[in-house]
Amino acid sequence: MRTFGRAFGFCTLGVLLASCGGLQSPIAGPAGADLNAPSGGVGGRARSWMDPQAQTKSLLYVSSVLTGDVYVYSYSTQKLLGTLTGFTQPYGLCADKSANVWVVNDGASQIIEYAHGGTSPIATLADTGEYPEGCSVDPTTGNLAVTNFYSTSGAGSVSIYAGARGNPQVYSDPGMTNYRFCGYDSNGNLFVDGVNNSSSFVLAELPEGSSSFTNIDFTQKIEWPGGVQWDGKFVAVGDTDTGTIYRTNAAGTVKGSTQLSGSNYVNQFWIVASSGRKKHKAGGIAAPSQDGGVLGIYKYPAGGSPTATISVSEPFGATVSK
Repeated sequence: MRTFGRAFGFCTLGVLLASCGGLQSPIAGPAGADLNAPSGGVGGRARSWMDPQAQTKSLLYVSSVLTGDVYVYSYSTQKLLGTLTGFTQPYGLCADKSANVWVVNDGASQIIEYAHGGTSPIATLADTGEYPEGCSVDPTTGNLAVTNFYSTSGAGSVSIYAGARGNPQVYSDPGMTNYRFCGYDSNGNLFVDGVNNSSSFVLAELPEGSSSFTNIDFTQKIEWPGGVQWDGKFVAVGDTDTGTIYRTNAAGTVKGSTQLSGSNYVNQFWIVASSGRKKHKAGGIAAPSQDGGVLGIYKYPAGGSPTATISVSEPFGATVSK
């Protein structure tokens, strides 16, 4: 397990608070990047660009903690269709039912919204004093939940923006110190994972309409908390270190697992077409392997070997907008 392993994975919390925010990432694009893409951005970096055909396709968004960019691919063909730039440590990604995409911009304490296939932000939300990691949109209200790994004052929290606008209401769980990822179910209940002050795994629920977390008795051993997402029937909870995703009910009973063969340090995954499913059917899952430098697309819940791969420099988060 990486103690307090985040984008660069080498800092303890105390060092992160003191110095990690100032790390500068070298510039290196994904394999197959369009070298003729528009350039002229700040410091010589290419500006955001998008293939005009992107708006008509299902798009796979992948954040890179090495380059500080978000790469946009055709989900079906894995062809690079665009690049979003200008971030400071982009981490988790999430999409809403309108196909808009949110980028967690950790280094700037922001969450930035893009229209499907768009290159310019349509909204920027401030998460002042927080260092955000993951996000999820409530399908019943449109509220945006953001997990904060830690804050300038110490422990992390969850920021919830009503209607994905304005200033957030901040919620804390006394049993959780650092918050990693979150996911709403189809009824507006929010599930969050993280660690306590002993770096032990914690899974909690913020029930719809409640202001208090309920910690879940999740007995499955998790080396380091990974992504959280509702798959239509169960809460999918990832183990970053082992590349395993566990499917659990709200009581914490594990109903099955998905092993992502060949993965290497999977932070935030994305289960495709999971929202609103009444039955648990086979689908797909996009899983970035940060240490492997690759994003794998797998069958879900079968797992196994990837059906397709994309080379990306230290990929962290993924989402699919369609």
